[in-house]
Order: sequence, then C-alpha cells, then structure tokens
Amino acid sequence: MKRQLISSGSTFEAQIGYSRAVVADPWVFVSGTTGFDYTTMTIADDVVAQAEQCLKNIEAALAQAGATLADVVRVTYVLPDASEFEACWPVLRRYFGEVRPAAMMISAGLADPRMKIEIEVTALKG
Repeated sequence: MKRQLISSGSTFEAQIGYSRAVVADPWVFVSGTTGFDYTTMTIADDVVAQAEQCLKNIEAALAQAGATLADVVRVTYVLPDASEFEACWPVLRRYFGEVRPAAMMISAGLADPRMKIEIEVTALKG
C-alpha cells in the first residue's frame, strides 16, 4: 500500500509532527483542519467564515491527494461553543449537501482560543 504525506505548508505541522493529510490508497485521512488561511497565517473572528476556510483547506488537501469533497465518507466537527454549530449549517450543506457523509459534532476546547471550529474528514477515492 502506497503511503503519501500531504502538507499545507503550515508551520504547525513541523512543530507538532503531523501531516495535513495522509493517503493510504484508496483512503485519504485529513487531519483536523482549522480556519487559518495558511497563505497569510490569519484567521477570521467569525465561526461561519472559519468553517468556510476549513473546507477550502480540506478541499486543497484532498486535491493534492487526488480526491474531492465528493469522496468524503466521514466528517467530524469540533467546536468549543456548541451553540455556534447551527450558524455553520448553510456552509456545511453547500459543501456536503449532496455528499452526505457520516458525521459527528463534538464540543471541546481547541489549541488556540481564536479557533472556533475544526473539521476532520476521511475520504475514499473512487
């Protein structure tokens, strides 16, 4: 089985010791991804804007792996404030409305207090 490591270029990956995604064909495992814009290393204050950026970051990692959001079979959402999850639903529906992966939402603290949402996905290329 071929194993490929994918990086977003985030300094966190080297500092902590992880990859944005790992491809173990035909699977793609995308690490928990936050709303940081990795080109500027900035993050919006708004949970909805962060959710959008999370999914753009995930989409980029999947593309490097030869997959798309349509290949996602499992998604986990983590929010420090569970009451903010519903505000994200329109964004999530736009990206996953037709895909409808298995999903879970967890309320837990994140590594940086600026982070309002983190999203992890598993995709099966096909």
